[in-house]
Parts: sequence; structure tokens; C-alpha cells
Amino acid sequence: MACHGIARVWAGVALIVLAGCSPIQLGSRTIDFGGGARPPGTLTPANGNSPAMMQPLQTAGGQQVFGHGPVQVALLLPLSGDPALASVGQSMANGSRLAMSFIEANPNIAENTTITLYDTGGTVAGATSAVTTAARQGAKLILGPLRGDEVTAAGAVARSNGLPLIGFSNNASAAGPGVYLLSVLPQTEMKRALTYLKAQGRRGVAGAFPNTAYGQAQQTAFRQQAIATGFSPSAVYSFSDVSEAKGIIDQAKPLIDKGLIDSFFLPDRLSAPSFANLLAQAGVKPDDVVIVGSADWQGDPAISGTPALAGAIYPGVDDTGLKAISLDYQARFGSPPHALTTIAYTATILANAKTLSLASPPYNPMIMTAPTGFNGRDGMFRFNSDGRADYALAIKRVTPAGPQQVEPAAL
Repeated sequence: MACHGIARVWAGVALIVLAGCSPIQLGSRTIDFGGGARPPGTLTPANGNSPAMMQPLQTAGGQQVFGHGPVQVALLLPLSGDPALASVGQSMANGSRLAMSFIEANPNIAENTTITLYDTGGTVAGATSAVTTAARQGAKLILGPLRGDEVTAAGAVARSNGLPLIGFSNNASAAGPGVYLLSVLPQTEMKRALTYLKAQGRRGVAGAFPNTAYGQAQQTAFRQQAIATGFSPSAVYSFSDVSEAKGIIDQAKPLIDKGLIDSFFLPDRLSAPSFANLLAQAGVKPDDVVIVGSADWQGDPAISGTPALAGAIYPGVDDTGLKAISLDYQARFGSPPHALTTIAYTATILANAKTLSLASPPYNPMIMTAPTGFNGRDGMFRFNSDGRADYALAIKRVTPAGPQQVEPAAL
């Protein structure tokens, strides 16, 4: 699974600022996720009975439909094909069902949408076929797909049919007018981390990035945001294999000794332990150089289990939203939710909002790109006119016991 194809930044987490029962803000309209009426993550069926276990959606076959509102919304996810990708798609589909159940059970929220689920099979052909079918069947909004190449292709078909699309990839190049990305992008991560470092009085930043499409996107974002924040990112390294790490550290060490590097970005979670160990072996102390990761670090046992990474920081989403739905999800579907599940949950609530779904035309750009943004299950985000999203991210510190939040989420 290519790291630029899906929003890997959610690999072990959810998103952001507010408590699990926080509202979703749509301009001046607030949709409450439940307030104090129920514990966070607890959905009560309309009949008042205890929650019954939902049967998982099938991973292949005919379309699944849930909800009873007048506005048709298509949800495109991989439910067949690559098993790992299909597992993510299955969990996200279940998250959408969970959100729709919440809408149905909440007397303060009108049921404005019906969700039709389409299986993309994790392929471009499957995604474009699904959009074409959805348009023919009267969809007013497309949610998904997951992979970057699918979003690019599906977005083009959606645009040709006059339909807005909210994709789930973190490949920024897939965004465009009318094609929005509900995901954390490299620019957002780098901006958040660099802003934090600047406020902490750090002066010299460096970074090592893999020679992959996503690694290069991170490197570009690092350079741009470093300059915007007031740094001079002169020590920027690329590598094709982790065996090159020692050579990079050897080059950086004289700059570290001179105090020209006091922050080292290692966003690639697979190679970060090796780089950190080499820095420690070179005598670099954590107080002298802070290691900075990415949201992709979240939930990786190799990160928390590497002593040389203790004290490292990274920008990441607040997992309050995921925790808020986890118990209910487990009870209804018999397994824990994947971290990306909250994206589909938020997208479903967002699509149902009266301000958007019953607008004329539905989901028009003026409302979708309102600068006030939205507060979703995972926290605050906003869509820009170019389709890219800004997300509020927290700053977390690596500890052997797990991540520790050191600064609350902020845009």
C-alpha cells in the first residue's frame, strides 16, 4: 500500500481538539454529537432499546444503502481486492453506518441524506465506474475514495458531472476546485511542527526524507514551511535506503556540533529508529537536538520502543474522537475500529448537515470553503478553495508508555 495513496497519517489515531461529544460547526450552525445526554460514543437506537450488534457490511457484491433522507450521497470505499486495504474500507463503511445511526437516533438532527456504498475494489477503474454509476443514480455528493490515484480519477469524473467530491487521500495533488481532501496533508504537519519549534526558541532545522513520492512531498512541504516560519532549511537530506542513514548523520554531525542544527525532522517512521540510534551513537543528546516525526508515527510500537526516540516530538491528531466511538463500534461490529474510521464518520455527519445538503445547489463551494471551518468527530478542519484541508494538530512527545500530548491541537 503506497504511503501517498491513502491518508497514512491516521495510522493509529483519529483527529483533534474537542471532546468526543463535541459539536460539528457548520458556519453559524452547530450540530451536537450528543452533549451530556449520553456518554461519548454511546448511540441509543430510536426505539430506546440497548444497542444491537450490527452485522458488518459485505466486502463485495451489491450496493449497500443506509439512511432515509432525500439527498443522495455516494460513499466510495475499497471493500474487495487487496485484503489490507479492504479491511480499512470495511471499517470506514462501518463508521459511516455508525454515524447514520447516530443521526437517526438524535431527535435534534434531521435525516437529510441517504448513503449508498460503492465498492471501488481499490482500483482507479473501480472508482471511476462507481462515480459514473452514482451520478446516474442521482448522487449530489461523492464521499471517498481512499487512494490518491483513485481520488484523482474519480474527482475528474465527478467534476465532469457537476458533483463535488470529498476524498480521503493525503496526496495533495489530488485536490482541486470541487475536489476536497478530508485528510491531514504534509504541509499541515510541517507547519504545525515548525511553528511549535519556533515558539520553543529552536534556530536550526534539518531533515532526512526517503526518495519516494510521499517522502519528496514531505521534503517540499518541509522546505516551504520552514522558510515561511523563519528558518533556513539548508541541511536537507534524501535517501533511497536506510543503509544511507550513517552517511547522512556523518554529514550533519559537524553542523550539530556548531549549533547550526538543533531540530532534526525524521518523518518516515520505518527509518526513524535507525537515524535516532545513529544520532545517539554519535553522542548527540536529546537536549541539543530534538527529533521531530510525523503523524504517521502514531501507534507504531517501534517508535515508542526505541530508547533513542524518547523525548522526540511529532504533530498528530488527537485520538479523543476515535476513543469516543470505539466502545460502541466494538459492541456493534465485534472488533476495534481502524483509525481512519473517524474520517468516514465525520464525512457522513458533514454530508447530512442541513446547511450543506439542503443548500441550493447542495454542497456549494461558498459554504464548503467557509473560513470558519468545521468541528468534526476528530476536531477542527477547514477546506480551502484549492480543495486542500487544514487540520488542527496537537504536538505529542514519544514516551515508553505511549504518546504524551505536550501542546493542544491548533490550526
